[in-house]
Amino acid sequence: MFAMPGTPPVTITPAAAARIAQLMAGKNAYGLRIGLKKGGCAGMEYTMEMAETPAPNEAVVELDGARVIIAPMAQMFLFGTEIDYETGLLEQGFRFRNPNVTDSCGCGESVNFAPIEGARPAN
Repeated sequence: MFAMPGTPPVTITPAAAARIAQLMAGKNAYGLRIGLKKGGCAGMEYTMEMAETPAPNEAVVELDGARVIIAPMAQMFLFGTEIDYETGLLEQGFRFRNPNVTDSCGCGESVNFAPIEGARPAN
């Protein structure tokens, strides 16, 4: 919907692909749907859920048996994002390296984006 022809809206690292494939197998799901919702300190939060099938106009990115489904309204905000999976000493989880983020909260759970040119402010 908002992607450039021949360019996926997001990229998936091999570590993220391995974890997504594990989650898909455990839930017998088609893929991991990623979206955005209003919330958090900075204004927007990423959402993730296992999905049985993509909906119309959702973008699907595949790597090594893993599928990421991007909700239509999230595509413009996620374009160019790298999705990684990191395991550290104290925590593990998905990391979004999103070039469209202009601000994030201190804990890193929510983000903010530059206003979209031509968009009307919400009332």
